[in-house]
Amino acid sequence: MEKSSTPYRRHLNSADDLITTRDQIRAGFVSLALERNRRATPYVEEARALKIAASKVRAPADLNKITGIEPALVTAAGISDKAARHMLAEDRKEAIQGLISKFLDPAGAAFVEELVFRFLLTKGDTLGGSMRNVGGALAQRRITRALLSALTISGTSYHWLHARSQTWAQMSAEDVDIELHLRGLAWSVRSKTRTLIYNVTVPIVMNNIDVVLLNCGPGECRSAYAQPERFILMGELKGGIDPAGADEHWKTAKTALGRIRKAFSASRLEPNTYFVGAAIAKKMATEIWDDLKDGILTNAANLTDQDQVASLCNWIVEL
Repeated sequence: MEKSSTPYRRHLNSADDLITTRDQIRAGFVSLALERNRRATPYVEEARALKIAASKVRAPADLNKITGIEPALVTAAGISDKAARHMLAEDRKEAIQGLISKFLDPAGAAFVEELVFRFLLTKGDTLGGSMRNVGGALAQRRITRALLSALTISGTSYHWLHARSQTWAQMSAEDVDIELHLRGLAWSVRSKTRTLIYNVTVPIVMNNIDVVLLNCGPGECRSAYAQPERFILMGELKGGIDPAGADEHWKTAKTALGRIRKAFSASRLEPNTYFVGAAIAKKMATEIWDDLKDGILTNAANLTDQDQVASLCNWIVEL
C-alpha cells in the first residue's frame, strides 16, 4: 500500500497546531474525573446494597448467616476479586473471620459503617488500577466516535466488533454509546473492504499496535495479520493528559513506530503511520512536525482538538 502524500496538511499548518493548550489540559483532567465517577458508580451501588443487607443483623458474627454477601465480605477483608478467585473456600472464610474479629467487633454498634468503609477501600484500589489505563480507553472512544461520524456523514454502512463477545454487528440507527464496547470497525470504500482493529499484536512487528487498518473483510482478520501487504495503516494512540508524562508517551510511540517501519521495510512495504496524542508539548510538537515533513509519519493530530481528530478520521475512512 503506497503512503498518502500530505494528509496532515488538511488540519495542521505548523508544529504549533499540535501543542496542547492549558485549557485543553484542564478539560482533559475533567474528563478523567467524570470517567472515574462513572466507573465508581457500580461500587457505590454495591456498597449501598451491602449496607442494607448487613443492617438486618445485630452482631458482626451474624453476617455469615446472610445468604449471598460472602463475596462482599471477602472484599471488605481486603481481598481483591482477582485474588479471591485463587483462594479456597476455607481461605475465604478465614479472611472473613479475621475481618469480623479484628475490625467489625471492635467497631461496636458502628460495625455496619466499618464494613461498608472497608468494602469501598478495597474497591477503591481496584478502581485505581483500572484508571491507570483510562486515558487510552477515552482516547479510543474519541477516535471511534469520530470514525463513526465520518462513516455516517459519508453514507457508508459499517459493521462493528463487540469487544467482549468478539462478534460483528451490523450498523444500527441507534449507535449511542457503542464506542464503550467497540473493538473494531469494517466498511467498504471504492469496492474495497476495510477493517480497523484496536490493540493488535502484528506478527511481522512482534509487538502490539494501538490501531491497524487492513485491506480485508471482518472475517479475514486472522489470516490478514500474517500478510504484511494487507496492512494499510498503523497508528499509535496516547490518551494520557498529564503534561509530566507527555515526553515519555511520545518516546514510547516513536519507538513503536520505528519498529513498524523497520519490520515492513524488510518486506519492501511502506504502510501509512500516524500518531495521536492528548498531551503534546512544544518540543514534542516540533519532533512530530519534522517527522511529518520528512515522510516518516503520514499523519498526526492532537486528541484534544476535535477538528483535527475529525480530519484524521475522515482521511482514515477514505484510505
